[in-house]
Amino acid sequence: QLQLVESGGGLVQPGGSLRLSCAASGFLLDYYAIGWFRQAPGKEREGVSCISSSDGSIDYADSVKGRFTASRDNAKNTVYLQMNSLKPEDTAVYYCAAECRSTFSSRDIDYWGQGTQVTVSS
Repeated sequence: QLQLVESGGGLVQPGGSLRLSCAASGFLLDYYAIGWFRQAPGKEREGVSCISSSDGSIDYADSVKGRFTASRDNAKNTVYLQMNSLKPEDTAVYYCAAECRSTFSSRDIDYWGQGTQVTVSS
């Protein structure tokens, strides 16, 4: 059974950092384009990053460029999202997803994780 499990969310002060993890089971991550999405209360789910399965290139939403870094460890079958310089507007439930595209459309996603809450507040 294909499964994505996120971890690493929590409460952090503005300007702080968090690293999210997404562990896959039932399939090999490096054969899929793996993305991070987020959904804030009352807002639509939006794409944050997408790692290509073909060449490993990474696309980022404009709102997180220069602050967030996605990466993939094939040996651990895990994808990460390093989030620095966090802002209150980054507060959301963060989801790991397969298969993403650079358009960040949720309609392309075949599999979702259960999500992990990130709260940025003083």
